[in-house]
Amino acid sequence: MTTATPHGRTRPAHGRRPQSPHAPAALPHDDAAAVRVLVVDDEAVPAERLSHALRSEGWQVRTAADGAEAIRVARDFRPDAVVLDAAVVGAAVVGARIPGAGGAAALGRLRGELPGVPVLFLAGGSSGGGPGEVRAAAGLTAGGDDCVVKPFGVDEVVARLRGLLRRSRTAAPRGGAVLTVGDLVLDEDSREASRGGAEIHLTATEFELLRFLMRNPRRVLSKPLILDRVWSYDFGGRVNVVELYISYLRRKIDAGRPPMIHTRRGAGYLIKPAGGE
Repeated sequence: MTTATPHGRTRPAHGRRPQSPHAPAALPHDDAAAVRVLVVDDEAVPAERLSHALRSEGWQVRTAADGAEAIRVARDFRPDAVVLDAAVVGAAVVGARIPGAGGAAALGRLRGELPGVPVLFLAGGSSGGGPGEVRAAAGLTAGGDDCVVKPFGVDEVVARLRGLLRRSRTAAPRGGAVLTVGDLVLDEDSREASRGGAEIHLTATEFELLRFLMRNPRRVLSKPLILDRVWSYDFGGRVNVVELYISYLRRKIDAGRPPMIHTRRGAGYLIKPAGGE
């Protein structure tokens, strides 16, 4: 027996589509159609193409053409994830301006409306890849949780979103687990972090990376291992994303303090109490 979806397709009456043995793991959601994605892009054709691909996953999609509209839509739609074209973010990323909202301030307001909601950036690239990587790094620094460099396939965007949604919706371990390494504390229930009593604000991906490091104190973790355990999907072997996020964590955790995150050249990264205590 089947029931109609909001998009005119059918699915089993239990609300889940059949999965092949090789299908990606289901999202931790009672109904895939309940996943809501906000696409923010000032170009109508790419936005509609991506929206159509996301709807084909059974997801609900709303679009916005600029920062001000994105904030208005977010208040009403309450998306589970946001896909944000870097050109819309403003001067803080690629030198453009947001109609009706000011650059990074608009992203900050969007974050305020949607605390903890993952943001996937779409960054302009080039045949050489260099400028694209710079834009990707800028997007992540501006507050994104992940970034896809143009040109990209819609399948890659869907895969990235699935990974972000799985990480943001994974239930916190039972029992109020609190990880402590030196004066660094991470509460897995509240997803709060602090060092020496000073609060540290983390994006969803930064939280997952720090949690993996702190669950393995003093252990050298290779880039491929971190990529597999933290990102949990095929990232095309681009381990440089690990380097980017390690640098972001260092700015938040080690800046102005004795370092806790260390690099072992050719081997990977480890975290340990400051001073090696």
